[in-house]
Amino acid sequence: MRILQIIPELSAGGAERTTLDISAAVIAAGGSSHVIAKGGRLVEQLCSDGAEFTSLAVHSKNPLIMRRNRIQITKIAKTFAADILHVRSRAPAWSVRKASKKTAIPYVTTYHGTYNSRSAAKTFYNSIMASGDLVIANSRFIAEHIKKTHGTDPARIRVIPRGLDLEALHIANISQSRLQAMRKTLSLEEEPAMPLIVMPGRLTRWKGQLSMIQAMALLRDENIDCRLFLPGDAQGRNSYVEELERMIARLDLRGRVFMPGHVSDMPALYALAQLVISASIEPEAFGRVAVEGQAAGKPVIATALGGSLETVKDGQTGALVPPNDAEAMAKQIARILSLSTDQQISMGKAGQSWVAGQFSKKTMCSSTLAVYEELLSRQH
Repeated sequence: MRILQIIPELSAGGAERTTLDISAAVIAAGGSSHVIAKGGRLVEQLCSDGAEFTSLAVHSKNPLIMRRNRIQITKIAKTFAADILHVRSRAPAWSVRKASKKTAIPYVTTYHGTYNSRSAAKTFYNSIMASGDLVIANSRFIAEHIKKTHGTDPARIRVIPRGLDLEALHIANISQSRLQAMRKTLSLEEEPAMPLIVMPGRLTRWKGQLSMIQAMALLRDENIDCRLFLPGDAQGRNSYVEELERMIARLDLRGRVFMPGHVSDMPALYALAQLVISASIEPEAFGRVAVEGQAAGKPVIATALGGSLETVKDGQTGALVPPNDAEAMAKQIARILSLSTDQQISMGKAGQSWVAGQFSKKTMCSSTLAVYEELLSRQH
Protein backbone atom coordinates (compact mmCIF):
# COMPACT_ATOMS: atom_id res chain seq x y z
CA MET A 1 0.00 0.00 0.00
CA ARG A 2 1.52 3.28 -1.15
CA ILE A 3 -0.33 6.34 0.14
CA LEU A 4 0.23 9.93 -0.96
CA GLN A 5 -1.36 12.50 1.38
CA ILE A 6 -1.70 16.17 0.50
CA ILE A 7 -2.29 18.91 3.08
CA PRO A 8 -1.51 22.67 2.96
CA GLU A 9 0.92 22.79 5.89
CA LEU A 10 2.31 20.61 8.67
CA SER A 11 2.47 23.16 11.47
CA ALA A 12 -0.22 22.46 14.07
CA GLY A 13 -3.80 21.31 14.26
CA GLY A 14 -5.96 18.22 14.18
CA ALA A 15 -5.78 17.57 10.44
CA GLU A 16 -2.00 17.87 10.54
CA ARG A 17 -1.66 15.46 13.45
CA THR A 18 -4.01 13.04 11.75
CA THR A 19 -1.82 13.17 8.63
CA LEU A 20 1.17 12.06 10.71
CA ASP A 21 -0.85 9.36 12.49
CA ILE A 22 -2.09 7.85 9.23
CA SER A 23 1.38 8.06 7.69
CA ALA A 24 2.83 6.13 10.61
CA ALA A 25 0.02 3.57 10.46
CA VAL A 26 0.60 2.96 6.74
CA ILE A 27 4.31 2.37 7.39
CA ALA A 28 3.58 0.12 10.40
CA ALA A 29 1.30 -1.95 8.15
CA GLY A 30 4.18 -2.50 5.72
CA GLY A 31 3.25 0.23 3.26
CA SER A 32 4.94 3.40 2.09
CA SER A 33 3.93 6.96 2.88
CA HIS A 34 4.59 10.25 1.09
CA VAL A 35 3.21 13.63 2.15
CA ILE A 36 3.05 16.85 0.14
CA ALA A 37 2.73 20.16 2.01
CA LYS A 38 4.20 23.63 2.08
CA GLY A 39 6.26 22.70 5.15
CA GLY A 40 5.94 23.17 8.91
CA ARG A 41 7.27 22.14 12.29
CA LEU A 42 5.86 18.61 12.00
CA VAL A 43 7.89 17.71 8.89
CA GLU A 44 10.84 16.54 10.97
CA GLN A 45 8.68 14.11 12.92
CA LEU A 46 6.99 12.89 9.73
CA CYS A 47 10.32 12.04 8.14
CA SER A 48 11.71 10.48 11.32
CA ASP A 49 8.69 8.14 11.25
CA GLY A 50 9.87 6.93 7.84
CA ALA A 51 7.75 8.90 5.40
CA GLU A 52 8.87 10.79 2.32
CA PHE A 53 8.11 14.49 2.07
CA THR A 54 7.89 17.00 -0.77
CA SER A 55 7.54 20.73 -0.21
CA LEU A 56 5.04 22.29 -2.61
CA ALA A 57 2.89 25.44 -2.38
CA VAL A 58 -0.34 23.44 -2.09
CA HIS A 59 -1.66 26.01 0.38
CA SER A 60 -2.05 28.55 -2.43
CA LYS A 61 -5.39 29.49 -3.95
CA ASN A 62 -3.74 31.23 -6.88
CA PRO A 63 -5.14 29.55 -10.05
CA LEU A 64 -1.76 29.55 -11.80
CA ILE A 65 -0.03 27.95 -8.81
CA MET A 66 -2.87 25.43 -8.42
CA ARG A 67 -2.36 24.45 -12.07
CA ARG A 68 1.37 23.98 -11.50
CA ASN A 69 0.56 21.97 -8.38
CA ARG A 70 -1.62 19.64 -10.44
CA ILE A 71 1.30 18.98 -12.79
CA GLN A 72 3.72 18.42 -9.92
CA ILE A 73 1.33 16.20 -7.95
CA THR A 74 0.78 14.10 -11.06
CA LYS A 75 4.54 13.66 -11.45
CA ILE A 76 5.06 12.82 -7.79
CA ALA A 77 2.19 10.34 -7.80
CA LYS A 78 3.69 8.54 -10.80
CA THR A 79 7.25 8.55 -9.44
CA PHE A 80 6.11 7.37 -6.01
CA ALA A 81 3.81 4.82 -7.67
CA ALA A 82 0.97 5.86 -5.39
CA ASP A 83 -1.98 3.53 -4.91
CA ILE A 84 -4.19 6.16 -3.26
CA LEU A 85 -4.23 9.96 -3.17
CA HIS A 86 -5.63 11.38 0.07
CA VAL A 87 -6.28 15.13 0.25
CA ARG A 88 -7.32 17.08 3.33
CA SER A 89 -8.00 20.65 2.17
CA ARG A 90 -9.87 22.50 -0.55
CA ALA A 91 -7.20 24.34 -2.52
CA PRO A 92 -5.01 21.26 -3.07
CA ALA A 93 -8.09 19.09 -3.65
CA TRP A 94 -8.79 20.88 -6.94
CA SER A 95 -5.30 19.94 -8.12
CA VAL A 96 -5.49 16.41 -6.72
CA ARG A 97 -8.78 15.58 -8.44
CA LYS A 98 -7.26 16.46 -11.81
CA ALA A 99 -4.13 14.49 -10.97
CA SER A 100 -6.33 11.53 -10.05
CA LYS A 101 -8.10 11.67 -13.41
CA LYS A 102 -4.77 12.02 -15.24
CA THR A 103 -3.21 9.02 -13.48
CA ALA A 104 -6.33 6.89 -12.85
CA ILE A 105 -5.27 6.71 -9.19
CA PRO A 106 -8.30 6.76 -6.86
CA TYR A 107 -8.49 9.54 -4.35
CA VAL A 108 -9.97 10.08 -0.91
CA THR A 109 -11.03 13.37 0.63
CA THR A 110 -11.38 14.07 4.34
CA TYR A 111 -13.97 16.75 5.05
CA HIS A 112 -12.35 18.36 8.10
CA GLY A 113 -14.67 21.34 8.67
CA THR A 114 -18.02 22.89 7.87
CA TYR A 115 -16.34 25.57 5.72
CA ASN A 116 -18.06 28.84 4.84
CA SER A 117 -20.95 28.29 2.40
CA ARG A 118 -22.54 31.74 2.47
CA SER A 119 -22.62 32.03 -1.30
CA ALA A 120 -23.19 29.73 -4.26
CA ALA A 121 -19.62 30.33 -5.43
CA LYS A 122 -18.20 29.34 -2.04
CA THR A 123 -20.41 26.27 -1.84
CA PHE A 124 -19.12 25.22 -5.26
CA TYR A 125 -15.53 25.78 -4.13
CA ASN A 126 -16.16 23.67 -0.99
CA SER A 127 -17.84 20.90 -3.00
CA ILE A 128 -14.44 19.58 -4.07
CA MET A 129 -14.11 18.04 -0.60
CA ALA A 130 -17.20 15.95 -1.29
CA SER A 131 -15.93 14.72 -4.65
CA GLY A 132 -13.59 11.94 -3.56
CA ASP A 133 -14.11 8.37 -4.68
CA LEU A 134 -14.77 7.96 -0.97
CA VAL A 135 -15.31 10.85 1.46
CA ILE A 136 -14.26 10.64 5.10
CA ALA A 137 -16.30 12.70 7.58
CA ASN A 138 -14.79 13.09 11.04
CA SER A 139 -18.17 13.17 12.79
CA ARG A 140 -21.81 12.32 12.16
CA PHE A 141 -22.47 16.05 12.19
CA ILE A 142 -20.09 16.53 9.25
CA ALA A 143 -21.56 13.54 7.40
CA GLU A 144 -25.00 15.13 7.60
CA HIS A 145 -23.54 18.48 6.53
CA ILE A 146 -21.99 16.88 3.44
CA LYS A 147 -25.24 15.20 2.44
CA LYS A 148 -27.32 18.32 3.03
CA THR A 149 -24.95 20.83 1.44
CA HIS A 150 -23.62 18.87 -1.53
CA GLY A 151 -26.18 16.12 -2.03
CA THR A 152 -23.45 13.51 -1.75
CA ASP A 153 -24.55 9.88 -1.99
CA PRO A 154 -24.36 8.49 1.58
CA ALA A 155 -22.85 5.31 0.13
CA ARG A 156 -19.66 7.28 -0.60
CA ILE A 157 -19.32 8.70 2.93
CA ARG A 158 -17.39 6.99 5.72
CA VAL A 159 -17.64 8.43 9.25
CA ILE A 160 -14.29 8.10 11.02
CA PRO A 161 -13.96 10.21 14.18
CA ARG A 162 -10.57 11.71 14.82
CA GLY A 163 -8.44 9.46 16.99
CA LEU A 164 -6.09 10.42 19.79
CA ASP A 165 -3.04 8.86 21.39
CA LEU A 166 -4.86 8.20 24.66
CA GLU A 167 -1.81 6.81 26.43
CA ALA A 168 0.20 9.95 25.68
CA LEU A 169 -2.49 12.07 27.34
CA HIS A 170 -2.77 9.97 30.51
CA ILE A 171 -1.23 11.74 33.48
CA ALA A 172 0.44 8.52 34.64
CA ASN A 173 2.67 8.71 31.55
CA ILE A 174 3.80 12.30 32.14
CA SER A 175 7.00 12.68 34.16
CA GLN A 176 7.57 15.21 36.90
CA SER A 177 10.36 16.72 34.82
CA ARG A 178 7.88 17.46 32.02
CA LEU A 179 5.45 19.01 34.48
CA GLN A 180 8.23 21.14 35.92
CA ALA A 181 9.31 22.22 32.44
CA MET A 182 5.73 23.20 31.65
CA ARG A 183 5.44 25.23 34.86
CA LYS A 184 8.61 27.05 33.82
CA THR A 185 7.24 27.64 30.31
CA LEU A 186 4.10 29.16 31.80
CA SER A 187 6.03 31.10 34.48
CA LEU A 188 4.09 29.33 37.23
CA GLU A 189 5.21 28.81 40.79
CA GLU A 190 5.95 25.27 41.97
CA GLU A 191 2.38 24.63 43.09
CA PRO A 192 -0.08 27.05 41.45
CA ALA A 193 -2.24 28.79 44.04
CA MET A 194 -5.22 29.22 41.72
CA PRO A 195 -6.97 26.58 39.58
CA LEU A 196 -5.69 26.51 36.01
CA ILE A 197 -8.17 26.57 33.14
CA VAL A 198 -6.82 25.64 29.71
CA MET A 199 -8.48 26.55 26.41
CA PRO A 200 -6.21 25.51 23.52
CA GLY A 201 -6.85 26.52 19.93
CA ARG A 202 -5.71 28.73 17.09
CA LEU A 203 -6.04 32.40 17.96
CA THR A 204 -8.91 33.06 15.60
CA ARG A 205 -12.25 34.71 16.37
CA TRP A 206 -14.49 31.69 15.89
CA LYS A 207 -12.64 29.75 18.58
CA GLY A 208 -14.35 32.00 21.14
CA GLN A 209 -11.46 33.54 23.07
CA LEU A 210 -13.27 36.89 23.40
CA SER A 211 -16.29 35.30 25.06
CA MET A 212 -14.05 33.27 27.35
CA ILE A 213 -12.17 36.37 28.50
CA GLN A 214 -15.52 37.99 29.32
CA ALA A 215 -16.40 34.90 31.37
CA MET A 216 -13.15 35.29 33.30
CA ALA A 217 -14.15 38.87 34.21
CA LEU A 218 -17.49 37.60 35.51
CA LEU A 219 -15.73 34.97 37.62
CA ARG A 220 -13.38 37.60 39.04
CA ASP A 221 -16.35 39.77 39.95
CA GLU A 222 -17.81 36.81 41.86
CA ASN A 223 -14.50 36.41 43.75
CA ILE A 224 -13.78 33.08 42.07
CA ASP A 225 -10.03 32.83 41.66
CA CYS A 226 -8.68 30.98 38.62
CA ARG A 227 -6.24 31.51 35.79
CA LEU A 228 -6.87 30.97 32.10
CA PHE A 229 -4.27 29.93 29.55
CA LEU A 230 -5.01 30.32 25.84
CA PRO A 231 -2.24 28.37 24.07
CA GLY A 232 -2.25 28.50 20.29
CA ASP A 233 -0.74 29.96 17.15
CA ALA A 234 -1.86 33.34 15.84
CA GLN A 235 -0.98 32.26 12.28
CA GLY A 236 -0.63 35.88 11.20
CA ARG A 237 -3.81 37.16 12.87
CA ASN A 238 -1.91 39.89 14.69
CA SER A 239 -4.83 42.32 14.77
CA TYR A 240 -6.97 39.73 16.56
CA VAL A 241 -4.21 39.05 19.08
CA GLU A 242 -4.00 42.79 19.74
CA GLU A 243 -7.77 42.87 20.23
CA LEU A 244 -7.50 40.08 22.80
CA GLU A 245 -4.68 41.89 24.59
CA ARG A 246 -6.71 45.09 24.71
CA MET A 247 -9.69 43.26 26.19
CA ILE A 248 -7.51 41.60 28.83
CA ALA A 249 -6.13 45.01 29.80
CA ARG A 250 -9.52 46.78 29.71
CA LEU A 251 -11.11 44.15 31.96
CA ASP A 252 -8.10 44.24 34.29
CA LEU A 253 -7.38 40.53 33.81
CA ARG A 254 -3.60 40.69 33.59
CA GLY A 255 -2.34 38.02 35.96
CA ARG A 256 -5.45 35.94 35.27
CA VAL A 257 -5.47 35.45 31.48
CA PHE A 258 -2.35 34.44 29.52
CA MET A 259 -1.53 33.74 25.86
CA PRO A 260 1.67 31.63 25.86
CA GLY A 261 1.69 31.01 22.10
CA HIS A 262 2.35 27.55 20.68
CA VAL A 263 2.81 24.85 23.34
CA SER A 264 4.43 21.65 22.10
CA ASP A 265 3.85 19.47 25.18
CA MET A 266 0.08 19.67 25.43
CA PRO A 267 -0.26 16.51 27.59
CA ALA A 268 1.85 18.20 30.28
CA LEU A 269 -0.30 21.33 30.08
CA TYR A 270 -3.50 19.31 30.37
CA ALA A 271 -2.00 17.50 33.38
CA LEU A 272 -1.56 20.84 35.20
CA ALA A 273 -5.09 22.00 34.34
CA GLN A 274 -8.13 21.62 36.55
CA LEU A 275 -10.57 22.28 33.73
CA VAL A 276 -10.41 22.22 29.91
CA ILE A 277 -12.55 24.50 27.74
CA SER A 278 -13.66 24.56 24.11
CA ALA A 279 -15.63 27.79 23.58
CA SER A 280 -15.99 27.83 19.79
CA ILE A 281 -18.78 30.08 18.56
CA GLU A 282 -19.12 28.17 15.28
CA PRO A 283 -19.54 24.38 14.99
CA GLU A 284 -16.46 22.25 15.47
CA ALA A 285 -16.30 19.49 12.89
CA PHE A 286 -15.05 17.15 15.59
CA GLY A 287 -13.82 19.07 18.62
CA ARG A 288 -10.36 17.67 19.39
CA VAL A 289 -9.76 19.85 22.46
CA ALA A 290 -12.81 18.53 24.30
CA VAL A 291 -11.78 14.94 23.58
CA GLU A 292 -8.17 15.57 24.60
CA GLY A 293 -9.32 17.12 27.85
CA GLN A 294 -11.43 14.08 28.67
CA ALA A 295 -8.60 11.72 27.70
CA ALA A 296 -6.38 13.65 30.13
CA GLY A 297 -8.89 12.94 32.90
CA LYS A 298 -10.17 16.50 33.22
CA PRO A 299 -13.74 17.82 33.34
CA VAL A 300 -14.50 19.73 30.14
CA ILE A 301 -16.86 22.49 29.11
CA ALA A 302 -17.70 22.87 25.43
CA THR A 303 -20.19 24.89 23.44
CA ALA A 304 -23.25 22.94 22.33
CA LEU A 305 -22.46 22.93 18.62
CA GLY A 306 -21.39 20.50 15.91
CA GLY A 307 -19.08 17.66 16.83
CA SER A 308 -18.94 18.59 20.51
CA LEU A 309 -22.51 17.31 20.84
CA GLU A 310 -21.09 13.87 19.99
CA THR A 311 -17.94 14.03 22.10
CA VAL A 312 -19.02 15.53 25.45
CA LYS A 313 -21.55 13.84 27.74
CA ASP A 314 -23.32 16.76 29.35
CA GLY A 315 -23.51 16.37 33.12
CA GLN A 316 -21.31 13.27 33.13
CA THR A 317 -17.92 14.13 31.66
CA GLY A 318 -18.39 17.90 31.79
CA ALA A 319 -20.90 20.42 30.52
CA LEU A 320 -22.28 21.90 27.31
CA VAL A 321 -23.15 25.60 27.17
CA PRO A 322 -24.67 27.90 24.53
CA PRO A 323 -22.10 29.47 22.20
CA ASN A 324 -20.91 33.04 22.79
CA ASP A 325 -22.61 33.15 26.20
CA ALA A 326 -20.06 34.37 28.73
CA GLU A 327 -22.56 34.24 31.60
CA ALA A 328 -23.46 30.59 30.97
CA MET A 329 -19.78 29.70 30.60
CA ALA A 330 -18.86 31.45 33.86
CA LYS A 331 -21.72 29.72 35.67
CA GLN A 332 -20.57 26.24 34.57
CA ILE A 333 -16.93 26.99 35.38
CA ALA A 334 -17.95 28.11 38.87
CA ARG A 335 -20.09 25.00 39.32
CA ILE A 336 -17.35 22.56 38.35
CA LEU A 337 -14.66 24.36 40.36
CA SER A 338 -16.97 24.20 43.39
CA LEU A 339 -17.14 20.40 43.20
CA SER A 340 -15.06 18.40 45.65
CA THR A 341 -11.76 16.96 44.47
CA ASP A 342 -13.27 13.48 44.47
CA GLN A 343 -16.21 14.67 42.35
CA GLN A 344 -13.89 16.31 39.83
CA ILE A 345 -11.74 13.19 39.66
CA SER A 346 -14.83 11.04 39.14
CA MET A 347 -15.97 13.28 36.29
CA GLY A 348 -12.50 13.09 34.75
CA LYS A 349 -12.44 9.29 34.95
CA ALA A 350 -15.86 9.12 33.32
CA GLY A 351 -14.45 11.18 30.47
CA GLN A 352 -11.42 8.92 30.10
CA SER A 353 -13.60 5.84 29.94
CA TRP A 354 -15.92 7.45 27.38
CA VAL A 355 -13.25 8.57 24.93
CA ALA A 356 -11.27 5.33 25.25
CA GLY A 357 -14.17 3.45 23.73
CA GLN A 358 -14.85 5.97 20.98
CA PHE A 359 -11.89 8.06 19.88
CA SER A 360 -8.64 6.11 19.97
CA LYS A 361 -5.90 6.65 17.40
CA LYS A 362 -5.78 2.90 16.80
CA THR A 363 -9.46 2.80 15.78
CA MET A 364 -9.10 5.85 13.52
CA CYS A 365 -6.03 4.44 11.77
CA SER A 366 -7.49 0.97 11.23
CA SER A 367 -10.72 2.49 9.87
CA THR A 368 -8.80 4.74 7.47
CA LEU A 369 -6.63 1.89 6.24
CA ALA A 370 -9.85 -0.05 5.64
CA VAL A 371 -11.03 2.80 3.39
CA TYR A 372 -7.80 2.52 1.40
CA GLU A 373 -8.22 -1.26 1.12
CA GLU A 374 -11.81 -0.81 -0.03
CA LEU A 375 -10.71 1.44 -2.88
CA LEU A 376 -7.81 -0.81 -3.82
CA SER A 377 -10.11 -3.83 -3.97
CA ARG A 378 -12.17 -2.02 -6.62
CA GLN A 379 -9.09 -1.79 -8.83
CA HIS A 380 -8.87 -5.55 -9.22
